[in-house]
Amino acid sequence: MRPPAASAANEAAARERLRQALPATVELLKQRHADRIADADIEAYVTLNWLEWHGGGLRLTITGRNVCAQTAAAAA
Repeated sequence: MRPPAASAANEAAARERLRQALPATVELLKQRHADRIADADIEAYVTLNWLEWHGGGLRLTITGRNVCAQTAAAAA
């Protein structure tokens, strides 16, 4: 069993990777290429409430929009 600190660090690293990848993920969704997004990443984005299922498709949530905006501001 992993120590709690290692688990928390792994979760934080995974969340940061997803945060950095979110703008590219949104572009794939806009281009209707959701098949290029890993199933595990989709599941993680939904769990984080950054993406949601809507009518059989994925869309960005308000939280996801805010994360994208923060990522863009940090890059500028």
